[in-house]
Amino acid sequence: MATKAAHKRLIREYEAIQRSPPPFIQAHPSENNILEWHYILTGAPNTPYEGGQYHGTLIFPSDYPFAPPAIRMHTPSGRFQPSTRLCLSISDYHPQLFNPAWSVSTILIGLMSFMNSEEMTAGSIGGTVAERKWHAARSRWWNSTGGGSASKPVPGVQPTTKGIGNIKAGDGGAKFRVEFPDEDKENWIWMKEHRIDPVTGRMLPDEEGEEINCSPETRALRRILGGSTGVGVVVQGGQAARDAGQGWIWRNKMWIIAGGIVVYFMLARIFGEEQGVL
Repeated sequence: MATKAAHKRLIREYEAIQRSPPPFIQAHPSENNILEWHYILTGAPNTPYEGGQYHGTLIFPSDYPFAPPAIRMHTPSGRFQPSTRLCLSISDYHPQLFNPAWSVSTILIGLMSFMNSEEMTAGSIGGTVAERKWHAARSRWWNSTGGGSASKPVPGVQPTTKGIGNIKAGDGGAKFRVEFPDEDKENWIWMKEHRIDPVTGRMLPDEEGEEINCSPETRALRRILGGSTGVGVVVQGGQAARDAGQGWIWRNKMWIIAGGIVVYFMLARIFGEEQGVL
């Protein structure tokens, strides 16, 4: 539960954001919890994230602004691990670095700036420009369908609007729909206009006899996403391989470290024996 000071401060910051929102940023507290904030970063022009819709959360401590929030980005971006706490000077990883004068706007502007850089930290991942453009093109679909789980529920996951735990697991877009109802409606209209398959996020082929959408946005989407084959599938495969590799390393990191130590001592022993012979 927020202290009176934290509650008052966050209400004041919400009012300030409503009056003067930072470019490409919108944010608000959850209706039932002033400490749980939801944001959308819109990818800025001339970046690999251009036009992307990136949903995330700021979970504030009860004694804010004397301690920083936990920062997560739920929408896959090719820049951050989805729904993973990010290690930043403005996040709860480094409370000693946080300045109480910083605001929600300051935090989100800093997050967007870091996103547009190539600096690495805990929670960030490496990605190509093509992969990040691919994620940007799929971001609206991902937010409103939970990555396709709206049509194909994930076993063991019940759609809920409480907390943020089910967003990564696949909540069918339930949390996004509650926090951003207008954007969610716009996303479904957008998917229909551009023939985006709600299950896969790929563009469906134009049906015979239907008027073909030849808008610049549709042509760009077709080039990035493709259908069942093409550039989109190649990028998806590359991203999946990258994620799988990173996941394997993380799961087996202790064995890798132990193996490295064993190899080190074996080499040291071999070279030591050679020097003794000489």
